[in-house]
Amino acid sequence: MGILAVLTAIFVGLIVLLGYFFPQLAFYQFLLLDWAILFAGIAAFVGLLNLLGVHFDKMRKRQKGSLYSFVLIAGMLTTFIIALALTPQNPLVQAIVLNGIIIPVETALLGLLTVSLLYAAIRLLQKRLDVMSVLFILTAALLFLGSATLPFGDIPIVGTLLRPWVTQIWALGGARGILIGVSLGALLTGIRVLFGADRPYGGN
Repeated sequence: MGILAVLTAIFVGLIVLLGYFFPQLAFYQFLLLDWAILFAGIAAFVGLLNLLGVHFDKMRKRQKGSLYSFVLIAGMLTTFIIALALTPQNPLVQAIVLNGIIIPVETALLGLLTVSLLYAAIRLLQKRLDVMSVLFILTAALLFLGSATLPFGDIPIVGTLLRPWVTQIWALGGARGILIGVSLGALLTGIRVLFGADRPYGGN
């Protein structure tokens, strides 16, 4: 069974990879990608059902935090029913799901990430005080001040020169560096899976 899983993963990966270079394999490439999207959607749905089951069980046993479980379940079911009845393209669904749930959650997560990064920078200075740690915290502070909404942001030099320089050069450069690193990591992982060195699908 392990050898079959390895051979299947290598075969599918090669077909998808070669489909970018040989138009004759494009049909099979798109077919395999469609299957992967379908399986990913099924896996996400199963994970959603598992999440509902865990929180239902938490409410049934009246454990600590069951009120938050009720809010989560009520929000999930309400959003699902409204989206199913009105379709996701409906302006009401967009206002509820996108503007009322997704954007506030993403904003809160970014706020937590900012606080965590600042805390990590302070801890870094406490453990190791050298040039690189000082440069790290100065760069992070510069990006925070350049991206935050500040009362003096309308000042000509700050608003028209410094803020675009920080957000469009420093922050954008850092984001591109992270994306390049993620892309190289994904490429290396894919190559290792194709050669059978890594077997995340359960093979030994």
